[in-house]
Amino acid sequence: MPMTRREAVVRATSALPGFAVASKTGPAQQPTDTVIPPGVVTLEDFEALAKQRLSAKTFEGVRGGAADEITVRWNRDSFNRIPLRPRVLVDVSHVDTGLTLFGQSLACPIVLAPAGVHGLLHPEGELATARGASQAGAVLVIPSTPARPVEDIARLATPPPWYQLYVTTDRGATREEAQRAQAAGCTVLLVTVDGAAAGVRNFMMRSPFGAIATPAELRTGADTSLTWKDIAWLRSFLRIPIVLKGILDPQDAERAVAEGAAGIGVSNHGGRNLDTTPATIDALPAVVDKVAGRIPVLMDGGVRRGTDVLKAIARGASAVMIGRPFLYGLGAAGADGVARVVTILRQEFEMAMALTGRSSLGAIDRSVLW
Repeated sequence: MPMTRREAVVRATSALPGFAVASKTGPAQQPTDTVIPPGVVTLEDFEALAKQRLSAKTFEGVRGGAADEITVRWNRDSFNRIPLRPRVLVDVSHVDTGLTLFGQSLACPIVLAPAGVHGLLHPEGELATARGASQAGAVLVIPSTPARPVEDIARLATPPPWYQLYVTTDRGATREEAQRAQAAGCTVLLVTVDGAAAGVRNFMMRSPFGAIATPAELRTGADTSLTWKDIAWLRSFLRIPIVLKGILDPQDAERAVAEGAAGIGVSNHGGRNLDTTPATIDALPAVVDKVAGRIPVLMDGGVRRGTDVLKAIARGASAVMIGRPFLYGLGAAGADGVARVVTILRQEFEMAMALTGRSSLGAIDRSVLW
């Protein structure tokens, strides 16, 4: 039987000293010092803290990207090249970041992206992440085949969580997984569609990993024969909205609308799959223009500052998803680290809104950019 995605990750990492993988019953080793130092005030500070507190293998397993990691760098550099247009003498005494997305009321447009490594970073895995996300009022996307039961995670998550799905060759198991997530209270199914092959993970072929990452070991476990007809198959038995994550080409975005997707996620898999794909903030405008407001568009990749959130919303995103930053928070300081990461990003976003004269998300458009 083909490996599941989690089994593939475990096979590629669990034999390595210092890169512990938490099973559904056995925890990974947690750093003893989980206090957040006073000087940790940015998301990049959390990355540095995680590097101090995690083993080299665990940290690199989160940080690493595909091949030469060009897309990883572009994701950040492209945000930094976009200048903002400040406005003055505008009443911003009340800045409202609330929104409704897929019928769900959210306090801010920041979503915790799916990432299948929670159990590597904390003894409680996604349970700790759910506590942190709830403290900060952010939506958690539970990763496919999580380290902890989806029902337990969903009970802790406020607002109700979403769920990520990889469609595998075992369609019976895929259907069961999707229906189980729906029954547990997950309100959106986020289907990752850019996983037909694993990226060239050269960082896993070098120290501190060693030469263990063969193409077979890096298989995602996803079905390489996946097509649009399979999205229709999912829609035939699920009641919750289906969002397609991994869209970069505007033509794929147009097809997603035609096939009845409730939303799309503009994503290059955090630069971990196909290197030299464009930065998501650069790919976003053409996708938004093609969708033309018919369904929500989310984006992820390189978000590290509140100004990045503002720029993404200005270019048409309904919300952003963050991955590595909250994982660094989880690995460095557990639930409190996750909550602090989201809180920092949200507070920076509110400040950026005020300084550009925008008091609500609806007031943010491309005129906020220089």
